[in-house]
Amino acid sequence: MTGESDRPPLADRRDIDRVYQPAEDSRLLAETALEYLETDDMVLDVGTGSGYVARRLAEEASVDVVVTDLNPHACRQAREADLPVVRADLLGPIRDSAVDVAVFNPPYLPTDPDDEWGDWMERALSGGDDGRAVIDPFLADLRRVLVPGGEAFLLLSSLTGVEAVREEARANGLTSMVVASESHSFEKLVVLHLRPSRPG
Repeated sequence: MTGESDRPPLADRRDIDRVYQPAEDSRLLAETALEYLETDDMVLDVGTGSGYVARRLAEEASVDVVVTDLNPHACRQAREADLPVVRADLLGPIRDSAVDVAVFNPPYLPTDPDDEWGDWMERALSGGDDGRAVIDPFLADLRRVLVPGGEAFLLLSSLTGVEAVREEARANGLTSMVVASESHSFEKLVVLHLRPSRPG
């Protein structure tokens, strides 16, 4: 029998309800990135949510990981998991050429503006009309924060339009390759491996 003292504090339970928790996309991104990491890599987990991907990379690849999220509830969860946290909207405060590897499980579901519900969970899920409202700004700034030879792993859904994202990557000086995919009932999840195609 679970006693009251074994349950998380009410504030922590409220955080869980406001933070994207690990799902099949989180697992696919973590397992894919783990195949590429080296122990001296500096890794940035953008929009970390629950911190699941960052914790797996830190523990299983023995890499240094810094996480960012705009959601204050996600930042609190990440701190409680002993992850270094920067509250940030995407890559803005990250120094130039600071990151060996970036990983990102963005809000990628196309969402009718009339159906958006305006809270932190909506921000974690909704990618706007085309699913790319957060992805495109990430791609526009990615090369700046990567070291020479750096790389990134971006989780997408087929609902987002994988080829449209790859075209946006090309427009921002990035090469892309599908390195993992997994089919589900209403979508295919895809991980893109991104690298700068020309000097920054």
